[in-house]
Amino acid sequence: MTDTSHPPILVVDDNPDNAHIIRDYLEARGFPITVAYNGDDALRAFEEVKPSLVLLDVMMPGRDGWQVCREIKSHPTLGRNVRVVMVTALDDWVNKRQALQTGADDFVEKPFELSKLAATVERNVKQLAPNAKSGASTSAPTR
Repeated sequence: MTDTSHPPILVVDDNPDNAHIIRDYLEARGFPITVAYNGDDALRAFEEVKPSLVLLDVMMPGRDGWQVCREIKSHPTLGRNVRVVMVTALDDWVNKRQALQTGADDFVEKPFELSKLAATVERNVKQLAPNAKSGASTSAPTR
């Protein structure tokens, strides 16, 4: 069950197990979750769902997380009202810097504890503009 006071979140990961663990954990905390498994699906879901927060895997085949982040952040109407958190196994400072340079707002390293992921989500939700916290869409989340 989702709570309308929680903003919609788009989870993007090409590993279905990772995506489902994140989805289940955050849905249990009241967040409406949409899952995409590649960059193209992520961009389509971003347009349809208009999430306030995107949890974005970096290493994906085809359109990688860096490219998806740039495209999301450069969206003419939605890009400045969304927060992007890169979820990455790349833990060196060069990749963290690249995440910020591509427009990401935050990052969390894999493997992560779910409590750390929840803290990262909560920290980013607090940074959202007031109108984004209620969700920009009334459509139901997809799985």
